[in-house]
Amino acid sequence: MYDYLVVGAGLYGAVFAHEAKKAGKSVLVIDKRPNIAGNVYTEDVEGIHVHKYGAHIFHTNNTKVWNYITQFAVFNRFTNSPVANYKGELFSLPFNMYTFNKMWGVVTPEEAAAKIAEQRKEITGEPQNLEEQAISLVGRDIYEKLIKGYTEKQWGRDCKDLPAFIIKRLPVRLTFDNNYFNALYQGIPVGGYTQMVANMLNGIEVRLNTDYFEHKAELDALAEKVVYTGPIDAFFDFRLGTLEYRSVRFENELLDIPNYQGNAAVNYTDRETPWTRIIEHKWFEFGKDADGNDLPKTVISREYSSEWKPGDEPYYPVNDEKNSALYAKYKTLAEQESKVIFGGRLGEYKYYDMDAVIASALEMSEKLLG
Repeated sequence: MYDYLVVGAGLYGAVFAHEAKKAGKSVLVIDKRPNIAGNVYTEDVEGIHVHKYGAHIFHTNNTKVWNYITQFAVFNRFTNSPVANYKGELFSLPFNMYTFNKMWGVVTPEEAAAKIAEQRKEITGEPQNLEEQAISLVGRDIYEKLIKGYTEKQWGRDCKDLPAFIIKRLPVRLTFDNNYFNALYQGIPVGGYTQMVANMLNGIEVRLNTDYFEHKAELDALAEKVVYTGPIDAFFDFRLGTLEYRSVRFENELLDIPNYQGNAAVNYTDRETPWTRIIEHKWFEFGKDADGNDLPKTVISREYSSEWKPGDEPYYPVNDEKNSALYAKYKTLAEQESKVIFGGRLGEYKYYDMDAVIASALEMSEKLLG
């Protein structure tokens, strides 16, 4: 008999399992995928750690989380500085003085601020939709070239049909600073995320290719408590309805050239280009292999945003009123499950950055394990 059955070998499950083992508990971790690490899984292709489920860049201002995660990997000093490609014109992100100089030819912060202030005047009343909200924050030029097409591809809807609250604020920097996250700690684990999660799960029994729902009764019988990190609606057999997600599809290509775009992430911000961005994975680790040699090939991933349908990989919870109300009902059911703890992005139907997942798992393990 195990003390804990952990369903899901992603970040939440791995942190909890590690802490439980450290507290002297017996743990079994299962995952329906053939690999550990959930959506942070990285796969070695020609010496390049490919982020199989989309780019994961670790960033946090939480010193406790940083000290915790760096036990399991050395992080490099990668700083996220994406580039926006609008019909062949390139702009720096996030919006900063490089962006404004390219957009309008302005040179001083004062000129940039004046240009934005002038364009914001277009919206006089309370913004009624995302388009008006964005223009009221950064003006029409930035909206048209850098927000509109990208957002419409991401959500599969026209900006006029999206609620204003999706964009509560847009970062505008009147400095020459391309550091997107601006976090105290950021980087990529040297050796990839899969190795980092393997270090967390060291000495813990893990069964892969194991579908929890196919063997639920016998698996539940193996443990005193279950830590469940899958979709909360699936746990209850969708009896109240299905929670919605946005999904992402990737097209990966191995190219026999050393450099495709010169940057880890390039966002395509026009509506006509079908993909939202292209990731060139080698630049997360500066184009070098473990020994510091230049890698001769490159792997790119074109990213397409898509409507989620059952069977697709769920990525982003759609936290609108309808889905939030449905989640609240499932949460009430979950609270009645004395043996089961629900955690993580899918278990809590919440968009979590990696550091928040780790913080949440640590908080739960402290509560349960003392």
